Amino acid sequence: MSAGAPVPISIPISNPQDMVLCVDDIKKKADEILPLVIRDFINDGSTHQTTIAENSSAFGKYRLRSRVLVDVSDLDTSTICLGRRVKFPLGLAPSGLHGLVHTDAEAATSRAAAAMNVNMGISSYANLPTEEIIRAAKTSPVAATDTGRADDTLPISFAQQMYTMRDKALQTRILRKAQSAGCSAIFLTGDSPVLGVRYNEWRHDFRTPEGLHWPILERTSEQIRNTTHDGGFTAFNDDSHSWARDIKWFRDRITSTSTSTTTSSNPAMEIWVKGVLTAEDTELAIQHGCDGIIVSNHGGRQLDGVPATLDALVECVDAAAGRIPIHFDGGVRRGSDIFIALALGAEYVWVGRPVLWALAYNGQKGVEKMLQLLYDEFRRCMALCGCRRVKDINRSCLNRMGVDGVLRRLDG
Repeated sequence: MSAGAPVPISIPISNPQDMVLCVDDIKKKADEILPLVIRDFINDGSTHQTTIAENSSAFGKYRLRSRVLVDVSDLDTSTICLGRRVKFPLGLAPSGLHGLVHTDAEAATSRAAAAMNVNMGISSYANLPTEEIIRAAKTSPVAATDTGRADDTLPISFAQQMYTMRDKALQTRILRKAQSAGCSAIFLTGDSPVLGVRYNEWRHDFRTPEGLHWPILERTSEQIRNTTHDGGFTAFNDDSHSWARDIKWFRDRITSTSTSTTTSSNPAMEIWVKGVLTAEDTELAIQHGCDGIIVSNHGGRQLDGVPATLDALVECVDAAAGRIPIHFDGGVRRGSDIFIALALGAEYVWVGRPVLWALAYNGQKGVEKMLQLLYDEFRRCMALCGCRRVKDINRSCLNRMGVDGVLRRLDG
């Protein structure tokens, strides 16, 4: 790119009737395709849906501080996440039941992630086994990049999402399969000792459709449909979980099964806790030796009335004071949302519902398109704010709108 040239954007439109220009357009397409019961399952939050609404609206409290006459001809959006250099600081968050919206399920999502060079989380509620999801990524062409790891047979990094379970033998099997398949991390969901109430799931008596299995949890379609409304979550979930017991449990098992294969270029799986919203839990994650935390409120699907994740992010970042890596999810719909989360201190951002919308809209190509749109928006935002590298994005890039209508800098 020549100096002074505008940063290009790519908005592929193969059909003038298919004017999909942003994530909101993809959601509209998905809403037209999906049956009401599935649409509500994906889109709704818990009880009165205050938190899910605020997850997105929280970004509106901030304004970007654009800069002028900055040379952005050598702009670089890449970053390192889970040992890999990725295209930009966005990954596909672990979300369950991709088979609800597309027959290729998580395999299509995995291929799209690899094609776009972004990392992916795998939900315990996936409709395909972990090893099959990861294998799909190997079949997808991806641009050559310095991955930062020796295991170049995997084009991207994967994380296995897990809950604390009553059945420790099953929990051990899931962990070991994730290790064997090549996962780089465990994302331990800590915000679900009990399941949140989502009114429309009860109104529709939502149950996993016949033919969709949960192979990671070793549950067949018939077993799922013949159990309680929550798919047996209450039966297998361990509500007695604790920092002291469970982080040690995972660390001990990861260490005991990976000692012979662990090297500096192929480290043991990391342990990240997902669902942190407070300074207190940030401190506990540090004290118990976690490798990182994900500031998340489960997409507003657990406890309604907790803060938007963007509001909680500042508290957690300030408490961490650089002692632990912090990732973020919740309400991300635009490239500028990614930029704002990074400016407030997140190192990486994950996106959930837009993946399912994109998958419903057009399978693997839909997910690739969604990622390309967010990439273009993020790159353009970096350029117009004068940030040549991801590390240049910080609180000096933002103003916050006060209740009095006055914009105030965050770094003053």
